[in-house]
Amino acid sequence: MIGISSTGFCAYEISDIIAEIAKYFDFWEIFAEAKHHLHVIESKLPSLTKSFNLKYSLHAPISDINIASLNERIREDSVLEIISTIELATQLDIDKITIHPGILSMSVPCMRDKSITQAKKSLRSIDRISQQYGATVAVENMASFPFFLGQTPEEIVNLLDGTNLAFCLDIGHANTTNQTESLITELRDRLTNIHIHDNNGERDEHLPLGEGNINFKNILSKLKFYNGNYIIESKSIPSGVKSRDYLKAIL
Repeated sequence: MIGISSTGFCAYEISDIIAEIAKYFDFWEIFAEAKHHLHVIESKLPSLTKSFNLKYSLHAPISDINIASLNERIREDSVLEIISTIELATQLDIDKITIHPGILSMSVPCMRDKSITQAKKSLRSIDRISQQYGATVAVENMASFPFFLGQTPEEIVNLLDGTNLAFCLDIGHANTTNQTESLITELRDRLTNIHIHDNNGERDEHLPLGEGNINFKNILSKLKFYNGNYIIESKSIPSGVKSRDYLKAIL
């Protein structure tokens, strides 16, 4: 199924944006920030879901969240925020949640190994809770940026080692690190979600499909085994519709 997600949607009341999404899509990955934080929408969403024929997944909050923080209090609070998101999501009958793997210290160099250790500790806790609630939590590969963890398949595999956590392939992010094919090869057995958007290989532009340099036909040919959702991460509904039509034509 082809769905849509956008950080920009979070600036609008959920009752307004959900009506627009339902005109063009059957699936929405809610980005749980700002006006769409689950604590904000938990009382509104149940009645809205009855009014629109949509299916849902969730992208956990990322603002002020760092499960790889060297500051133990920040790390613990970040994990608690993710756990709270899992609990609320499952209460709202949303059982697929995507999370980010954390970031490195922006002030202290040469601490990657310590940050990875912190992230792995966090992910083990998140894994235990996700199993208790029957949720599928997927860790997303990140774009080329000096402070992001999880840019390579080797690092993602290391982070997920010892857990039952799943993997979310972000094709746009992978294009900026030139890791698309290796991520598919190394993590195909954990793949449960795909984010799709375009760029020109240098930065995370979130362009409509076909406006960057990603060879989607080639990538999709390597994903024939995958039967899950394709979530278009767009800047707006019109750009999302453009990407939807492009994707339908090549799937």
